[in-house]
Amino acid sequence: MDAVRVALLRDVLAGTEWLGATRRFAGALRGSVVSHGGGLLLVGTPHYEPWHLAAHLVDEAAWSGTPELAPTLVRHAARPTDPAHLAVGLGRIEAARRGETLLVVADREPGDALLERVHDARRSGATVLALGAADRDLSAMAHEALPVHEGAELDLDTVQHLVSAAAGENPQPCPAAPRRLRDRLARLADQLTAPPPPRW
Repeated sequence: MDAVRVALLRDVLAGTEWLGATRRFAGALRGSVVSHGGGLLLVGTPHYEPWHLAAHLVDEAAWSGTPELAPTLVRHAARPTDPAHLAVGLGRIEAARRGETLLVVADREPGDALLERVHDARRSGATVLALGAADRDLSAMAHEALPVHEGAELDLDTVQHLVSAAAGENPQPCPAAPRRLRDRLARLADQLTAPPPPRW
């Protein structure tokens, strides 16, 4: 999703809880990595690796001049023979320390093994952020959480786009718009699928 589509989506979502919630979460993410400067660790579940979010955060880090936003992707199935940027395994979470930020993106329940590592990272002083499945244990460990419930108006992928875009910019007030969310989403779909205007 490019910047134009993110802007259109924000227009559709203006005045809803989603826009404010994603900006608050992005602000917590940016504030943690910038103020602490210890680095950002990004991990998913055994079934879901947030490659797309990692790529967007790298882009936002470059565009915003905020290198702290560029994450280290931690993988469940990392192997020593993988390229360096893909070879970081779960042991990196266990080694997390004060000043580091751990962002957990969960498409479903994260599982006991990951939860134990997240707990250890928090106990060692890392800031924990959770995005995705509304898991009670993960939310309890997180300093900041943004749940994306199954069947919600926005899916996890769309929420990640909004969070990454907002993390790379200065905080802005959320404009109010009274239109119903479904009407706004329908308008956005029409704009994105409409043919280009005819040449004159």
